[in-house]
Amino acid sequence: MSPQTTQDKTRIDDTRIAAVRPLMTPALLEEVLPASAANLTLVEASRQAVSDVLNGHDDRLVVVVGPCSIHDHDQAIAYAQQLKAAASQFHADLLILMRVYFEKPRTTVGWKGYINDPHLDGSFAMNEGLHMARQLLRDILDLGVPVATEFLDLLSPQFISDLVTWGAIGARTTESQSHRQLASGLSCPIGFKNGTDGGVKVAADAVVAAQAAHAFMGMTKMGQAAIFETRGNADVHVILRGGKTPNYSHEAVNAACDVLVQSGVRPQVMIDVSHANSRKQHTKQIDVTHDVAAQVAAGDRRIFGLMIESHLQEGRQDLMVGQPLAYGVSITDACISFEQTRPLLDRLAQAVRARRSTVGV
Repeated sequence: MSPQTTQDKTRIDDTRIAAVRPLMTPALLEEVLPASAANLTLVEASRQAVSDVLNGHDDRLVVVVGPCSIHDHDQAIAYAQQLKAAASQFHADLLILMRVYFEKPRTTVGWKGYINDPHLDGSFAMNEGLHMARQLLRDILDLGVPVATEFLDLLSPQFISDLVTWGAIGARTTESQSHRQLASGLSCPIGFKNGTDGGVKVAADAVVAAQAAHAFMGMTKMGQAAIFETRGNADVHVILRGGKTPNYSHEAVNAACDVLVQSGVRPQVMIDVSHANSRKQHTKQIDVTHDVAAQVAAGDRRIFGLMIESHLQEGRQDLMVGQPLAYGVSITDACISFEQTRPLLDRLAQAVRARRSTVGV
């Protein structure tokens, strides 16, 4: 056979691929939906503010609060408008970021998020999803609200990360070397959640890995395959989200910080009051937040932030074909309402002020 002959590999190559569709490039999306000068200023300032908290230069509490997942543009904007008012009210004590999650990891199967399936109908219009996601981020930033998201897919950050202040790596992907490498090159602070079993060591290892330089294969904003060499990310940290048991208590924070110190990582944590810490009972987030606030008020400076799942309305609903969705209610994990959220922000602000009074005590 001549070396130039094209071989027929159809019997062994892509045998389980049903279709391949074109994907727009990040550069094209940015050209259509560029970040404004005001957007960039807000992202830069809020990233620096989070970094200042992590490095002890700002004593506010970082609060990442918002829906479990985004499924509707207008409802997300309505939430952002209410959050903006609260962020302004508590600005002296809380650094509030809106949780704007577009990608959902699934234990088995289910809706994978706004980018993957923006029309909620299994059409997987991902190009539209990317466009809609970036538009929403711009609109929220235009309100003056910085945003936080989870980085799940390894390519999607190229489309939206320039508009993100803070990112999370979820419990299912904290152990992934690819996500640790991704975090090492991202321009924003990143939190790694503890493992689904509650193990903190895996998250500490992720922080150590993400702080280091790496080289890996990826896609440029022009859509070209390339080798990326990173400098490492100094603004990475651990998020306690519970596991087989909750891990938000003073004793659990002590234990987690012991693990971090042993790993050579700064003994500081963000606490996710949802997920396993609330035993997936959304209203328990209220009790957990009060517990964490009491620890902060008592002077604990290792707790630098919280995550709260909150939507316009309380609870959750199933996504059913042909059945209209209730307004402002999550279609993934259950959330507390904004009405229930505002008093928690007030309590956290009080806790920060109390903690300031313990300086030197």
